[in-house]
Amino acid sequence: MTTATVTVHSSQFPENVRRDLLNCLRARSVNPKFHYDTRKQSQKWLALHEAYSPSRTDPACAAMCDLAFAAVAGRVGAPRVRVIGLGCGGGQKDARLLGLLAGKEREICYTPCDVSLALLLTACQAVRDAAGEIPCDPLLCDLAAAGDLPQVLGRGADARTTRVITFFGMIPNFEPSLILPRLAELAGPEDWLLLSANLAPGPDYAAGAQSILPGYDNALTRDWLTTFLFDLGFAPGDGAVGFAIETSAEGLKRVAADFYLTKARALTVDGEPFEFHAGEKIRLFFSYRYTPDRIRALLKLHQLEVCEEWLAPTGEEGVFLCQKSILLTDPIPPRPPRLASQSRLRHRFRVIAKP
Repeated sequence: MTTATVTVHSSQFPENVRRDLLNCLRARSVNPKFHYDTRKQSQKWLALHEAYSPSRTDPACAAMCDLAFAAVAGRVGAPRVRVIGLGCGGGQKDARLLGLLAGKEREICYTPCDVSLALLLTACQAVRDAAGEIPCDPLLCDLAAAGDLPQVLGRGADARTTRVITFFGMIPNFEPSLILPRLAELAGPEDWLLLSANLAPGPDYAAGAQSILPGYDNALTRDWLTTFLFDLGFAPGDGAVGFAIETSAEGLKRVAADFYLTKARALTVDGEPFEFHAGEKIRLFFSYRYTPDRIRALLKLHQLEVCEEWLAPTGEEGVFLCQKSILLTDPIPPRPPRLASQSRLRHRFRVIAKP
């Protein structure tokens, strides 16, 4: 890849980025997109992902993802496929999916979407390495602010085109009340939505959430999260990062990271002065942990039906293949029976150790 043309959504225009930055500093709560804003931050996140993500460190989890990708490739029979990678990150999972889709005789194209230009370009290259020189149309956008994304991305072009929308590792970092309606609005009834969710392992939800805390409370995560603050003008001696498990108003568990100030700090950001006082805290990050039952129920509330699912042996991650259900009020003619390959199935992927 020698050149790339990137479409920039208005949510990432400079005046809107400046507004979001100032708003999050006023609220003492960092907008998640500012942890991926620069090449330095993107590289630190990729290093963290490589060191701690189960899909990179656990062969069984990677195998679970490959089963999901193979199932999607088997379901898609259209001669043209468009893969839309929401929050694509480095594109490793999208690349594996597109590699399978490219193995069949059909036209495929890829639309990676992310707030980070560096990650968009990394994803494009990863996909081309895996699937060849397929058309890539990267979109720089803020998913949380892009209310017109269905119009920007369009619907399926025609009956000969299938869209596969991927959303890997992103659901935990959004409030459910924001992201689930957005996904439901974006997905059409003929689209496939393939998403992953971080899970709390074991039968005890609270204990499971507590058990995964070391995956966040570590030096690489602290380094990544504080880069935003230090680039603004905070100093390492101004405070420290603390991690905890919280319970949301909806009863969901989440990992929270806050920067606790032990010293006062005065900053001027884009011409606006800010005074931070000792004893204050700045919310840096949160990540929800679900259970399979909870994620299925939340998706169903927004007409997103889980057709198949794959759960990692550790119980810490799940992949869910969904389609949009249609609420019908008028009678319709009977439909022919579905093929067995189209039936709604649920899979639990487990690794059994052999002696």
